[in-house]
Amino acid sequence: MRREGSPWTGLWAVFFKEMADHLSGLRMRILEGLILLSALAAVYTGSQALRQTVGEDPYLYLKLLTTAQDPLPSFVGFLSFFVPLAAIALAFDAVNGEYARGTLSRVLSQPIYRDALLFGKFLAGLGTLAVVLLALLLLVLGLGVFTLGVPPGGEEVGRILFFFLATLAYAGVWLALGLLFSVLFRQPATAALAAIGVWLFFAVFFPILTDLAASAFLLQADPFDPESQLRQANLALWFSRLSPNTLFAEALTAILNPAVRSLGPILITQLEGAVLGTPLPLGQSLLLVWPQLTGLFALAVLLFTLAYVAFQRQEVRA
Repeated sequence: MRREGSPWTGLWAVFFKEMADHLSGLRMRILEGLILLSALAAVYTGSQALRQTVGEDPYLYLKLLTTAQDPLPSFVGFLSFFVPLAAIALAFDAVNGEYARGTLSRVLSQPIYRDALLFGKFLAGLGTLAVVLLALLLLVLGLGVFTLGVPPGGEEVGRILFFFLATLAYAGVWLALGLLFSVLFRQPATAALAAIGVWLFFAVFFPILTDLAASAFLLQADPFDPESQLRQANLALWFSRLSPNTLFAEALTAILNPAVRSLGPILITQLEGAVLGTPLPLGQSLLLVWPQLTGLFALAVLLFTLAYVAFQRQEVRA
């Protein structure tokens, strides 16, 4: 049957309703509290370690986000751990929860198409994470100004802004994955366990498998030949970039560390003529990581497309 009107009718109604539920729900408040306490602890210890280098380091606030002090990891390390969990927690019952409550058919009986419903739920989860991350970054910068006594420079603000966008793209990948499993599995517990299992696979087991896969593909590699070792390292790096964790880590490495000039193994001959120790401008760092940022965005779009196709094919009548 031919549909009448725009397929996005009701999109913003779904968006604001879902976002209000997320921001006021107990689940999100618990996650916000955990992220806030962990981030403040990491930033406080990092600021104490950097207070003596105010006049020496032009990128003090970037070091504030990446400096770790035992037993606490850095602020970026906390976000790398908590952002996937927060995204999965927001999306694992987005669709099957409606099935369980028997409200999906009633919602779709209104002038709201499936396109608007699914896209509105995804945008609401992404908007909720954006609000939380932005508030957290502003709080961290304010705490840095209070403890260090110097404001961030324009270059630092630009890099922190792109760090925020890269983190949001990374969160979008796990949000789309949770939404996909919410469509495929009718039980919210099953969807949550499947999404967390995928996250654990990429966080724990995938780095081990990349080295094994590179060794298996290069059976004739000579362990005493530098070129063979370089080929194996490049192949392992290529395999590792199939993981969103690796793409996110490489993007943050170049954005938050202006001294980084390459994201893979390089030869000594390739460094001829390079002025070592000179930081790259923001534009050059973005050129270095645009494939990683594009990969994160493309992966989020792919997962959301799969969820969209699966949801369009499902029967929603009670």
